[in-house]
Amino acid sequence: MAGRDRGRVIPSLVPLGTSRCAIGAELSIGKLMRDSRVEEATDLERIRLDKWLWAARFFKTRSLAADAIAGGKVDVNGDHAKRARPLQIGDRITVRHPPFETHVIVQALSEHRGRAADAAKLYEETPASRAARETLVAQLRAMPSTSREQGRPTKRDRRILDRWRGR
Repeated sequence: MAGRDRGRVIPSLVPLGTSRCAIGAELSIGKLMRDSRVEEATDLERIRLDKWLWAARFFKTRSLAADAIAGGKVDVNGDHAKRARPLQIGDRITVRHPPFETHVIVQALSEHRGRAADAAKLYEETPASRAARETLVAQLRAMPSTSREQGRPTKRDRRILDRWRGR
């Protein structure tokens, strides 16, 4: 809406008793939208789930967040949710990024993606979730690596494999 109305004068915002010429500048919806962005973010009562997950940096794009929600990898207050579900402060969210499962409580709402430090203030991870994640990380580090760290087989290795396969 701001894109279509940019440049249009809003007469109701001109102070009473003054004309537009006396003010020296016309107010436009685009300017008001840019100036009120901070107030808008603090006065939010509800926000879409996919937008909040993107702003809180659980997903890199909103479409990835929407795909995860549609795939059943995100629960809100123990129920499967749709991406347009309105979130509010205090909601409990479960996000599953295999092999990890993160349980968070919404602390603040934001429609805008900011710095990682600001995104971390939007939620609080539950102590049980943090402990489970740290335990899983320790287990994964203790496991032997499944990737081949040696790279391509050499010519000698290929010959040994060929003899073993009977070629």
